[in-house]
This record gives sequence, structure tokens and C-alpha cells, in this order.
Amino acid sequence: MSPDPALPRPSNPSPPQGDTPSAWPVGGLFWWLHAGGWGGVFLVNYFSALANGKPAEYWTVLFAVAATGFLGTLGLRQLLRACADQPPARVALLMIVPVLLTAAAMALAYKLVTDLEWCQACLPFTRFGYFSYLISQLYVVVGWVSLYLVMTTWRKLRMQTEAALAATAMAHQAQLKMLRYQLNPHFLFNTLNAISTLVLDRDNATANRMVQGLSAFLRHSLDADPMQRVTLKQELDAIGLYLDIEKTRFAERLRVDVQVEPACWSALLPSLLLQPLVENAIKYAVAKRVEGGTIGLRAALEGEHLRLSVTDDGPGWAALGQGGVPPDSAPRGNRVGLANTRDRLRVLYGEQQGFDLRNRPEGGFEVTMILPFETAGAPRE
Repeated sequence: MSPDPALPRPSNPSPPQGDTPSAWPVGGLFWWLHAGGWGGVFLVNYFSALANGKPAEYWTVLFAVAATGFLGTLGLRQLLRACADQPPARVALLMIVPVLLTAAAMALAYKLVTDLEWCQACLPFTRFGYFSYLISQLYVVVGWVSLYLVMTTWRKLRMQTEAALAATAMAHQAQLKMLRYQLNPHFLFNTLNAISTLVLDRDNATANRMVQGLSAFLRHSLDADPMQRVTLKQELDAIGLYLDIEKTRFAERLRVDVQVEPACWSALLPSLLLQPLVENAIKYAVAKRVEGGTIGLRAALEGEHLRLSVTDDGPGWAALGQGGVPPDSAPRGNRVGLANTRDRLRVLYGEQQGFDLRNRPEGGFEVTMILPFETAGAPRE
């Protein structure tokens, strides 16, 4: 009649020290259900008795029995709370005697009240009537204990499920932050070496411009909220800071071609999603060739999806052919940036995203991403 169905509060997921998942605060919902349950038992038995010809004063007997059951099951509740961490079979064995004693106390209350001759018409016709009444009350007490265990077990499982979901969400957030902050150390080493060379060549103006560009890019990387999406315009502005540094290193050898459909500028995507892809393109299509190369950034709207592409006109990956491949199959030097980008998309978008790598027929390499097209109200990473 009176399980403990209160749910854990989101603002305080950890129970007080020494408490158990089935513990209840005084004045909680338990007392309403407990009193309502035994009150319901009293009323059902009373109306049933009236329907079977019992006198109106029979309520005194049933009230005494219900009050005894109310108090007795409170004692059972304390025992159940004390052995909440025990295996179910052990709990069942431990509760046999207390349940029998509670049912016997209810039957005894029935006998005492009828023996007081308050209601002569309420007396059973034979002594076997007392025994049958004991059995009927035993069913009531067993039902109370069973319902209590079902509801407290359900509540415990729900708490564990919510804790598991919270832990999973935190793990996803930690994973996204790790992937988001995993800048390629070669970029920093190369930039610092370039600055050192400029200082030795006494090209202080260029060195100062490069230091300011590096500072601006790192500030943007560290200050931006890694759990918040940004618009494509903001993303390309950040990529512009990165490319300004690389243009100082490569000068005319690095060329950039940006083509964005007007409707895509406000599209939302994870911050610095494109940076590792652009870095790969520079590393393999620009830095290794005397003539340099062209990096292409494309954004187009395809139905309800945003299509993003990073291309280059370098040698591509000859061993891969023209078909698309997963990042894990890429050459060792390319795996980290591509795999991180793929993992971020999978964690954030699940099955709603696409990630494809391929050699371009006209030469070079292309990375294509398909994301849900969102412009406002996007959930946080």
C-alpha cells in the first residue's frame, strides 16, 4: 500500500552519507501513500462487511486492525531499509518471521476488540474464523511488503540509470573537450621556428606580425567555449587567423579559395572543426611542394543538411585510389586530425552526420562532412 516512490532531486543527486536509496525524509510522499493505503484497506473492508450484513459498528474492529497494520508495517519498513543492500533471496528469508508477527498482531487486534463485546454481532461463528482472518491479513501484509520492494527497487534502478546517463554525458563532454583542444604540436613548433628564423634575419616586423597572429589564434582556441557551436562565419574567421600565420610562413605558395553559399553563413557547427583538416592539407599539399598549393573551403546547403568540404590540389593519397576510406585507414601521419574530427561528429550528431575522404579525379584530396543544418537554438556539445 505504501511504497517509497520519491525520485532523486536533480540538484542533489548524491544521497546524504549513511542514507540508502530507499530512505525517505520524514513528511515525504511515503506518509501520504502509507496512510492512504491503509485507509483504503479499512474502507474497502468496511463496505464489504456492510454488504455482507455486518452491523455499522463493525468499523471499530476494522479500524483497530488497520491501525495495527499501519504501525506494524512501519516496523517492517525499518527492517527493509536496514537490509536494502542484501540479496533478494536473503531479504525474503529475513522478512518471513516479521511478516508473520505483523499479521498475527492484526489478527490479535481483531480478537481483542471482538472480545470486548463492543460488537457481539461481529464475533466469528467458530474458532476457525480467527485463523482464517489471520491468513487474510497475512496476504495483506505480504502484498504491502511486495509492493514496497517493487517500488524501492524501481526507484533504485532509476537512480542508477540517471547516474549512468549523467556519467555518459560527462564522458562525452570530456571526450569532446579533449578532441577540441588537441592541436597538432607540429603547427606550434613550425610557427615558433619560423619566428626564430625571422628574428635571426632581423625581419622584426614580420616576426612581430607572426607572434601577434599566433597569440590571437591561441587566445581564440582557449577562450572559446568548446561545448558551444559557432556559426560558419565565426568558424571561418578563426580559420582566417590560422591561415594568416601559415601565409607568413609560405607566402605565395599558400593559396586559399573560399566558396560559401549565402544561406550557409549562419549555419551552426562545432568550433574549430575545420582547423585540423586545413592543417593536414597544408602539411601534405603545400609544405612538401616547391610550388605550394591551393586549399579550398566549400559550404553548400543540401536539403536539411550542411555540406562542408576541405580540398587541396596536392598529390593526394595514391595508395587509396578514388574511393572513400575511413580515417583509421589513412596513412599514419594523417590519422589523428581526421579521426578526431570524425569522432567529434559522431559524438555530437550520431547517425545524422556523414564523413567521407577521397582522392579527387582532377588531382588532390577532399574531405567532405555532412551535418544537420541548424541556425538557432542548437543544443550544446
